[in-house]
Amino acid sequence: MRVPIIAANWKMHMTVSEAKEFVEEFKGKIEGTDVEVVICPPFTLLNTLKEITNGTKIKIGAQNMHWEEKGAFTGEISPIMLKDLNIDYCIIGHSERRQYFSETDEIVNKKVKSALAHDIKPILCVGETLDERKAEKTEEVVKKQVLAAFKDVDRELAKEIVIAYEPIWAIGTGLTASPEDANKVIAFIRETIKELYGEDISEEIRIQYGGSVKPNNVEDIMNMEDIDGALVGGASLKAESFAQIVNF
Repeated sequence: MRVPIIAANWKMHMTVSEAKEFVEEFKGKIEGTDVEVVICPPFTLLNTLKEITNGTKIKIGAQNMHWEEKGAFTGEISPIMLKDLNIDYCIIGHSERRQYFSETDEIVNKKVKSALAHDIKPILCVGETLDERKAEKTEEVVKKQVLAAFKDVDRELAKEIVIAYEPIWAIGTGLTASPEDANKVIAFIRETIKELYGEDISEEIRIQYGGSVKPNNVEDIMNMEDIDGALVGGASLKAESFAQIVNF
């Protein structure tokens, strides 16, 4: 049985003092949950959050990483640096990285393989734009992204990857794919994994939905058969609302 995983993507938000206040309020609200909880803060907060969440149910992830272990890459963070902090997860291929920082499918694949090589679990983001959705190209686009990201990934390592289906048109817009639509695409992604690795791996891999997930819609989303969790943006910035989502 797949353990649900709900992850917070704080993006470019939160100072150290704000993060400490968040965790102090949040950790007591999720003690009874069976959900795997991940917070992905800015790089400046990784060390602090690892320290203050020690002994809690909260795992910490990064929002990005370079695929190289070291080198002349000003402003970048390597997988070795993340592993040195015992970081559990890393978001890879988020649409904002693809759109604003020109990350290609090839770059995403390099990062996925590098993360796995350093025992960091990727949260791999895939999703279509509104124009692609209107043109009925959702499955074509998503399949292309999935196949590219999993290229040359060993089947035993593949099951460590968490996939986040995030339709780009629903990120930060207040728009949300209906639970049925999201489940349909996620079932298609699972079928794509089945084609690559077989049914056993496809049934192990967890696939989240992301895109304006909120306390008032998370239950309907999580009740879908193929949806194993959520990647949460804005609603994860307040301890109360994120706790409500985790305790769906």
